[in-house]
Amino acid sequence: MLLEVNGIDVFYGKFQALRGVSMKIDKGQVVSLIGPNGAGKTTTLRAITGQMKPAKGSVTLNGDRIDQLPAHEVAKKGIGMVPEGRQLFDGMTVYENLLMGAYTKPRNMLNDSLQFCFKVFPRLEERRKQLAGTLSGGEQQMLAIARTLMLKPTLLLIDELSLGLMPKLAYELFKVLETIRDQGITILVVEQHIRSALELSDRAYLMEEGRIVQEASAKEMLESEHIKSVYLGI
Repeated sequence: MLLEVNGIDVFYGKFQALRGVSMKIDKGQVVSLIGPNGAGKTTTLRAITGQMKPAKGSVTLNGDRIDQLPAHEVAKKGIGMVPEGRQLFDGMTVYENLLMGAYTKPRNMLNDSLQFCFKVFPRLEERRKQLAGTLSGGEQQMLAIARTLMLKPTLLLIDELSLGLMPKLAYELFKVLETIRDQGITILVVEQHIRSALELSDRAYLMEEGRIVQEASAKEMLESEHIKSVYLGI
C-alpha cells in the first residue's frame, strides 16, 4: 500500500469539511476522487500534502505516518501536488518556474529532473525562455504539472486537470497522464470531467458532503446507476 488515508476529520475553524474519510492507493495506480463542487475533494488533497492537519484519523505513506508533518517535509517524502488554478509565477520564464518546483532537490539532480519533464512535455522545452504568463491555457497546465514533476514524486496529486481548458486540450493532458503513470508515478486526480477521469483510472472514490459515499473500480463506477444519472446525465 503506497498511501492510506484512515478516517480523517478536517475542520476549517468550526466548520467540518471532512468526515471520516478513508482511501487506499496502491503503487502504480491512477485513482480518481470525484464529486460535486464543495464536497471536500481539495481539502482531502490538502490533508494528504500536509497543508491541513486532520483533527482525527491518520495519513500514511509506505506505512509511515505523515499527517502531522509540515508540507515541505511531505514533499520531501515524495508527494507532489498540482494545485487548482495552476498558480504559476507569470513573470518568470518556463525554465525558472521549473526550477522553483525542484526546491527540495540537490542541485546535481536538477538536470535529470529537467530532462524528465521535457521528455513528458516537449513543448515546454521549446518555450523554456518564454514567460509563463504568455503561454496558452493548455501550456500553462503542462507547466504546472511539469513543475511538480521536478520533484520526481512517488505520488502525484492533481486538482482539476481540465479546468478552463478546451475539450481537445483536456483530452491531450489526460493522455499525458498515461505517460506519467508509465514512468512509475502513482496518480490521484480530482476532476470535474468525470468520464475522462474514470476512463483513465484504475479505481475511484465518490465524495459527497465531506464523506466517501462510494468506492469501486473505475469500470464499476462508470456502470453505476447513481454516477450515470447524477454525474454523467445518462
